Amino acid sequence: MRVAAVQLNSTADQASNLADADRLTRAAAADGATLIVLPEKWTAIGSEEQLRSAAEPLDGPSFKWACAIAGELGVDLVAGSILERVEGHERLANTSVHVDPSGEVKAVYRKLHMFDVEVGGRTYRESELEEPGDEIVTSETAGGVELGLSICYDLRFPELYRILAVRGARILTVPAAFTLATTRDHWETLLRARAIENQAFVIAANQVGAHPAGQHSGGRSMIVDPWGLVLAQAPDEPGHIVADLDLDRQQEIRSLLPSLANRRPEVYRWPTEVRA
Repeated sequence: MRVAAVQLNSTADQASNLADADRLTRAAAADGATLIVLPEKWTAIGSEEQLRSAAEPLDGPSFKWACAIAGELGVDLVAGSILERVEGHERLANTSVHVDPSGEVKAVYRKLHMFDVEVGGRTYRESELEEPGDEIVTSETAGGVELGLSICYDLRFPELYRILAVRGARILTVPAAFTLATTRDHWETLLRARAIENQAFVIAANQVGAHPAGQHSGGRSMIVDPWGLVLAQAPDEPGHIVADLDLDRQQEIRSLLPSLANRRPEVYRWPTEVRA
């Protein structure tokens, strides 16, 4: 199974972003990818005003493009994430959709964890503009391979990925706009850890370079196998990477080193409070 991650340098110019996404999605399909993942907020990155202006409902033009190109190219497309305007809600949703090769939406996932942090000397308060989703979402490719959907900051919450794996996910998708600082220090470690502990493939499509409003993403999109080996890594520029996933090898790993099967959920208890 050949898959691809698309790496973009999105700005506040939606038309330019869409053109870049279209070009690189087509290039990935031309390289034989049947599952393609776009990065987080591929339609727009910028100020709060610019993001609100770029937000759209699920039947908006960017979602329609995703359905149209997946159908045209005959691929499964995880359309990164788009800021979704939800009727009756003041704040926006950070939403990823999986579209199948017939152009039909198979799954909709809204980012669970808000990036409210201070890193690299900059404060981020994602929750001021966006509201978190409340559902863990899996899907399935046209070939019957189970997907686990996530977005960016979710990567730091291993319990989410364990649940996705227990629910059957064999491929974990991570559209992201990881900051430059955290990409350099944490990105590869976290991606490989999520792959190893869940014995799953990880397709991580990151943003790269400078964006409006002083944001800067670190690139280095990756495809990682269930043993934690990096199958492909993007250079620090827009483009796409492809890799062939050996699903039989994954089954072998899960059989010979059955850490998923050896779990003991009956003894796990969540603490009543977090001491942090």
